[in-house]
This record gives sequence, C-alpha cells and structure tokens, in this order.
Amino acid sequence: MFDSLARLADGHARRVGLFAIVFFFLAGALGGSVAERLDPYGADDPATDSVKSREQLHDAGLHIPAVEVVIEDAPVAKASTRRRIAALEGELRQRGDVESVNGYYTTHSRDFVSKDGNSTYLAVALKSDDDKEWQEAGADVADQLAGRPGILVGGAAVAQEQVNKQVEEDLKKAEMLAFPLLFLLSFVFFRSLVASLLPVMIGLLAIVGTFLILRVASEFGSISIFALNLTTGLGLGLAIDYSLFIVSRYREEIAKDGPGLPAMRRVLATAGRTVFFSSLTVAAALASLLVFPQRFLYSMGLGGSLVVLLAALISLTVLPAVLTLLGTRVNSLSPRFLRRRAEADTRPDEHGFWYRLSRFVMRRPAPIATLSALLLIVLGIPFFSIKFDTVDARVLPNDASARETYDVVTAEFPPYREAPIWVSVKGGDPKGIAELVARVRRTPGVAAVYPPQKLREGVTAIQAISANPFNSEASKTTVKQMREIPPPPGGTALVGGATADFVDFQGSLARHLPIAFAIIVIATLVILFLMTGSVVLPIKSLIMNVLNLSAVFGLLVLIFQDGRFEGLLDYTSAGAIEQTMPILLFAVAFGLSTDYAVFLLSRIKEARDSGASDSESVAIGLERTGRIVTAAALLFAVAIGAFATSQIIFIKQNGVGTALAVLIDASIVRALLVPSLMELLGKWNWWAPAPLRRLHERFGISEAATPGAAP
Repeated sequence: MFDSLARLADGHARRVGLFAIVFFFLAGALGGSVAERLDPYGADDPATDSVKSREQLHDAGLHIPAVEVVIEDAPVAKASTRRRIAALEGELRQRGDVESVNGYYTTHSRDFVSKDGNSTYLAVALKSDDDKEWQEAGADVADQLAGRPGILVGGAAVAQEQVNKQVEEDLKKAEMLAFPLLFLLSFVFFRSLVASLLPVMIGLLAIVGTFLILRVASEFGSISIFALNLTTGLGLGLAIDYSLFIVSRYREEIAKDGPGLPAMRRVLATAGRTVFFSSLTVAAALASLLVFPQRFLYSMGLGGSLVVLLAALISLTVLPAVLTLLGTRVNSLSPRFLRRRAEADTRPDEHGFWYRLSRFVMRRPAPIATLSALLLIVLGIPFFSIKFDTVDARVLPNDASARETYDVVTAEFPPYREAPIWVSVKGGDPKGIAELVARVRRTPGVAAVYPPQKLREGVTAIQAISANPFNSEASKTTVKQMREIPPPPGGTALVGGATADFVDFQGSLARHLPIAFAIIVIATLVILFLMTGSVVLPIKSLIMNVLNLSAVFGLLVLIFQDGRFEGLLDYTSAGAIEQTMPILLFAVAFGLSTDYAVFLLSRIKEARDSGASDSESVAIGLERTGRIVTAAALLFAVAIGAFATSQIIFIKQNGVGTALAVLIDASIVRALLVPSLMELLGKWNWWAPAPLRRLHERFGISEAATPGAAP
C-alpha cells in the first residue's frame, strides 16, 4: 500500500496537486454554507421518559413556555401597567409562531409578580417543537423586542440560540488568535517558511472536505452545529502533527540520498505507516461517540472521525506529491540559524537532549516510573469529587439578554417556577388521577402543585414546582421519587421537565458509556497490535492513557469546579463540570494520546528491527521523535487551547482540558513513563503468544519490505 502511494506521488505529483486544488474550491463552494444547514445543540435521548413526556404533552396540545419577557418598572396594580402589558401581549399573539402568551393579568397568579411588586413577566409558548424552528422563533421574538426600555427577553429558546451564536463567534475569535501564533511556531518547528505552510494546506483541505461531508450528511439526518468546533480544531491540529512527522522524515531521507522515488518509499513506509495507524486510533476513539443518541455527541463523533481520516488521507497523498514537486526546496526561505538546526535534525546524535534524557531515565527506571505515575494519580484524586451541571442560560456572558433575564427571574420572582416538573398522565379515571396529584403534592421537595390540566387524547398534565434548583441533588431525588408513584389504574404516567431532563441525560450517558469505552479499548488494542506485534505495548499504552486522563479530569475539577484562575481564564465557576465534558474529553484526549504513542513506538520498533538493543532502540526512538512530539503537542495545544478564550464555559473547559491532555502526554508520559517502563520490561515489551505472533505475521502492517530504512 505505502509503496503504491510513493509511486503515485512520484509519478503523478502534478495531477494530484491539481486534483487537490479543484477539490478545495469545490468542497469550499458546496460545504461553505454548512453552518446554515446544521441543527442546534441537541441533548435529547428519544428513549428517555422526559423526552416521551414532552412529546406526549405537545401532541396533546400543551406548549411549554420557551420565551420569558420581563417587564421592569411595571407595578401590576397600576392601570398604565395593564395597558402596557395588554399591548405587548397583543403584539406577541399576532405572531404566527406564538401559541400562547400568559402573565399576571391572564392567570392572576402572583408567580408572575416580582417580590418587590415592581416587575412582571410574560410566559410565551411557541407553536413548533422542532429544535431549529423553536430557537429561530425565540430569537425573532428577542429581536422584535430588543432595545425597548425596561424589557428583557430570555427563556430556553432564546438561551439556546444565543449559545449557538456565541459559540460561532468564539470559534472565529479563537481562530484569529491561534493562526498567527501557530504560523510563528510552525516556522520555528518546521525550520523554513515553505515547510511551515504545508500544515496549513493539509488542515484547510481536511476541514473543507469535512464541511462538505457534513453538508451532505445533514441532508440525511440531524447534525449539530457543535461538530464544527471539534472539526476545525482537530483538522488543524492533526494536520500539523502529520505534516511535521512526514516532513521531518522526508528531510532525513533526502539528506542521505537526495529526493526521488527511493526516498519517498522510505518516508511513506515509515512515517506514512505511522500516520496511517495514528489516524485509525484517533478516528476509532472519536467514532465511539457515535453510540450516544444525543445529537451533539454523535455529531462530534462523525465530524471528528471524518476530519481525522481526511487529514491522514491528504497527508498520505497530497503532501507527498507536494514534497515531490518541492524536492530540496522544502528547506527554502529559512534563516541561517534555522537552516543549521534543520541540518542537525537529519543526523542521528547520541549527544542530543532527548537521547541523553532517555538514558538518564533508563538508568533510574523504577523510581522515575513510580514518581511519574504517582504524580498523575495524585493529580487525578479531585476527580472523585466531581459534580455535574448542564447547559442553560448560565453559561452565557453576563450581558446576554437570556442570561440577564434568567438572573432577574431567579432573583426577583418566586423561585423555580421557570423550570417546573411535568407529569404527563394518559388514561386513568378521575379518582385515580386525583390520587396521583395528591401523592405528587406529598412528595418531599415539592413546593407547589397546580390544578391538573385536561388535554386532548385523554392526556392530563400535572405541573409541580420544586423547592430546590432544578439541577440540585434534592430536585433529582424528588423526580426519582415521583417516578416511583404508581400511575392511575388503566393509565400511564411519565415525569418530565428540566430536572427530569437532567436525570435522564445522565442516565443515558451512563448506559451508553460502557459501549463507547469498549470500542475505544478494543480498537486501540487491535490497531497497536497490528502495528507492533506485541500485546504488552497496547495494554501499557491503555494504562498510561488512563493515568493521563485521570490527571486531566482532576485538574479540570481543581480549576473549573473549585473556581481557580477565574480572573486569568475569564469565567465564573458554577461549582460543577458540564456533564458531557468527561466523555468528550475521554474520546478526544484518548485518541490524541494514542496518536503520540504511535509516533514514538514506530521509531522505537524501527530502530529495534534494524538491530538496535532494547535500551538503545528506546533512546534512538525518543531522540528522533522527542522534538517532533513536543512540537506537535505544543502546536496542537495552541490550536485547540484557543477555545479557552470562549465566553461559553463548557467550550472553555474543552479547550483547557484537551490542551492539558496533550501537554501532559508529551511531557510526563512520553518523556518519563514510556522510557522507564520500556526499560523495566525489556524484551517483554514485544511479547505476544505464538498464535497472535502468527496472526501478526499474516495480517500486521510492517515496513519490512522497504529497503534502506535506517533508524
């Protein structure tokens, strides 16, 4: 396979380059509008009771309020306030997307009156239950009333729309901040201006290609707009990783024999093979997100795995073709001091920093392995105290209208009315429903229960108000106890609402997590076995990845849950971590950690296959990849860590967590744990049972057929 790719690059370089240019413009034209075609966040699992309850109530004619309009300086006892509110209600009812408008004057409920009596609010229900239409309608209402004195507009529909827009703005801001720094660092690490432009080329091709695929996928299913964040960051980061690895190896080969087919064969049989295995491990880790029914998770799995495979495909086809066309000009436009370093990089050096570091570590393998592992374990201890939160108006900046509305309603009006618990009862006799209402009222943690509402299709809606915040443990317990109440004879009962959504979301994640974990573990073991022929190295890689992730999760708790570095990172702690963050980080960081493991193990195996001893092959492997892995990790941390500038806290958590994962992996894990454990295990690193050895000899992908590959 790799020999065929080398011949493609050598014999058809211009055609490949021309095809890449046509593909770029075609994919950009067709996929450039992908954001307009994608759907909102999407956190529902259709199989959960909360979603079934919401759909049942909607089908029966109940439209739960999605927009809140707060009117300040409006004492409800004044006639002028009544006229003002009546005019506003009439204006809203005239909208074709509004189902109902309720407030103090339509319900006479003091729930719509602030504690000081000077403010009131309207609860606006929308007709559509389609996520995108629902959000767009909420945004239109907010735009219609924007700028009017004394009026704030918020609610769930407005908040989700503003979160989506803020994420798009933050993505553009992160790119603006990251690109100049990435270019500067790439210039230093790639040693020339020409070479530093190559990862930009690979990244842009991979990103626009993925946009095109997502655009096509959106025609057949629902894809979340949040996939674009991961796609952009991963596409750029992995383009840098793969380009750095292939370009560095190409320089080594042309320094020995000059450019040509033999050099390209060795490059693709070694570095190309590494990129191939790396992309499979990262794509498999991200593809594990496809098992989750939540739209934003499976969309990130789809977009992430696609951009990884595209980045690898382009790195194995377009990049070799461009290098063939450039030849030695890949080193052009390089300052003298960088040119000297580039020349030094092409020559093995037993006095290099990474070689000497590996020898230092392998002289003291037990204490260094113990201290390194202990440090990662200690850093991970705070993870045991993790608390989870969800995405709502609180994640928005303080000046967003949905956040302002949320703060006013929470502080100034009777508490927790904006997030009621809904019980949807279908069937049952009046006596049984009355008994159910009484038992709901007696449930611990219930502050109030409104009279049941008779709807269409034999459905009755019961609205209960919790005495605690919707995301608190007390409210979650209240919902669980309500679900234990038997339905009325001959009927069914489903508990929904914001708290039930929270409970069911966590339950759905917990049910699907073992499957995702199994996919990642099995894929990593199989792919690393096919690459190395060992069963020990894949298991060891899994253990080190788990240690790395535990440290990252612990640091996230210390920073975001405990409220450290709030000024530096520009956020306000919610006292919890967004509930999907560990799953998303697990998939992304696990894949990236395995990515760096593949880079290092490939050079160690190459040196060992060329006759170096076990210890010497580790030292050679670390010397040849230490600078590259460190540079790749730093560049990737900049690319994805730029999301730390986001105003949305869970995007900030993702950026900081991923950056920490790659930096810890490239430093503590690859520089200290790997060489120390390799030294301790010695020849057992490469052990496999005889049947598996035969299996690897038959199906494993090796570079043995490539002549002249040197360590």
